[in-house]
Amino acid sequence: MKCKVEKTQNANEVKLEIIIEAEKFNEAIKKVYFKSAKYFNIPGFRKGKAPMQIVERYYGKEIFYEDAFNEVAQEALEEAVKENKLEVVSRPDIEVTQIEKEKDLIFTATMQTKPEVKLGKYKGIEIKKIEYNVTNEDIEHELGHMQEHNSRLITIEDRPVEKGDIATIDFEGFVNGEAFEGGKAQGHDLEIGSNSFIPGFEDQVIGMKIEEEKEIKVTFPEEYFSQELAGKDATFKVKVNAIKKKELPKLDDEFAKDVSEFDTLKELKEDIKQKQQKQNDEKAKYETQEEVIKTVCKNMEVEIPSGMIEIEIDNMIKDIEQKLSYQGLNMEKYLQMMGKTQEEIRKEYEPQAIDGIKSRLALEAIIKAEKIEASEKEIDEKLKEMAKNYGKENDEEFIKNENVRNYLKEGITSEKAIDFLVENAKIK
Repeated sequence: MKCKVEKTQNANEVKLEIIIEAEKFNEAIKKVYFKSAKYFNIPGFRKGKAPMQIVERYYGKEIFYEDAFNEVAQEALEEAVKENKLEVVSRPDIEVTQIEKEKDLIFTATMQTKPEVKLGKYKGIEIKKIEYNVTNEDIEHELGHMQEHNSRLITIEDRPVEKGDIATIDFEGFVNGEAFEGGKAQGHDLEIGSNSFIPGFEDQVIGMKIEEEKEIKVTFPEEYFSQELAGKDATFKVKVNAIKKKELPKLDDEFAKDVSEFDTLKELKEDIKQKQQKQNDEKAKYETQEEVIKTVCKNMEVEIPSGMIEIEIDNMIKDIEQKLSYQGLNMEKYLQMMGKTQEEIRKEYEPQAIDGIKSRLALEAIIKAEKIEASEKEIDEKLKEMAKNYGKENDEEFIKNENVRNYLKEGITSEKAIDFLVENAKIK
């Protein structure tokens, strides 16, 4: 294999001309023939038994070219990239310039490479101090959650539905006199005032008595997830089967004993305060790091290749698809619900993709400039922790996997670079 590399007129782009010897390309053609011979049915020969020359004469000599190209081109391209120490960040744009039996295979691959980063000021960056203190309202809010969690439901029989009640209802919805999909339920518990139903619905349930039936008229919001129903007027036939009310426990020392390991409400409040402050400190730390990195990115100069952005968006879309799969959805259904196209979603994620790329490039440049490294001991400690979390403490293949070690190495050096930036920042 021979390879010639030249820079194109576009920034961060190279063009590789790769020549694969005729002998190797002929071998690839033979290999493809033997793989696919069983599929050819030629008169005068048993299926799969026609010689290669006969198949080529019958279907055309180019019949095996595409598969033979795929057989050798990818390996040759990877070898050329490695030999020339190219950091490729886009998919190759392939153009075949010569493909013929008994001749050298010649093709070009145009690819974008990792851009050069010119760091601006990254030490002594000035940012405002970020901190979040726990307030009495925060503590009371958490206690309210604990009350809700430990509440009990009591049955109401002597009055109609009031705000705050849980009404057990049967309902069926109609638009233009026609029942619609998903608009019917029986024995549905609806907390009145939770705003979990269509706007205006819960207010009209207030005042209804047990066994009472009523028609409730509402209008679906314009931004409703179902386009078929968005903005439409609807009528619901509703029946109240039961009324219940939450009874909250009293906030006192007995409550603290019941819901925690503490003997007094004062001790419980102090514990809530400490836990919330720890969360607040973590939030402030993360936001401080984000602010420092954002400032470093503003100060640096870099021209991000379009292919790098496309791949980043691809990865973001894959993450969305994975999360949707946990909910029993796919991207097509999600796009229908959102009323958007794939192109619109990709455009929306572009700024986020660019920010993510800039952050990574900035940290890589700082790691290089400051000679930040991860020691083998640090990698081993992280690896032990990771193996324990995944139940792979005794998995030798996992523990010795170089890809895993490199992944952890990158993570450790990135963390150190971020810590370096924060430590050298001027926080006012």
